[in-house]
Amino acid sequence: MAEHYQQSYQTQHHTQQQPPSHQVVKAATAVTAGGSLLLLSCLIMAATVIALTIATPLFVIFSPVLVPAVITMALLTTGFIASGGFGVAAITVLSWIYRFVTGKHPPGEDQFDYARNKLASKAREMKDRVEQYGQQHTVTQQHQSS
Repeated sequence: MAEHYQQSYQTQHHTQQQPPSHQVVKAATAVTAGGSLLLLSCLIMAATVIALTIATPLFVIFSPVLVPAVITMALLTTGFIASGGFGVAAITVLSWIYRFVTGKHPPGEDQFDYARNKLASKAREMKDRVEQYGQQHTVTQQHQSS
């Protein structure tokens, strides 16, 4: 590990004290690579504009067919992806339930038990409140009728 730090320190120290000719070569390489990539992006942009210029009349002519076809394909693709996602989710849930029922302690079981216990305690608390309210209401009605 110490060798790795020593090598990285030497590399950093070495790059800071490079002769100017190495720095010029690095700059020339960077300018050449950047310039060629910039030229390539300009050519791709020009090709895209030319292709759109040629294809636009075809899109206009075939739009009564293409638009419904694209909408149909989008709906079909969305349906298949959603169906697959729901299928995977269902299999995952069924697998989790199977592991839970068979006692194999699936991930998240402790959170599930905590939530179930908290929900049961809240339900008992609400039941007690309703019973108290019912008793108070019954007592109040008896006093008013007397």
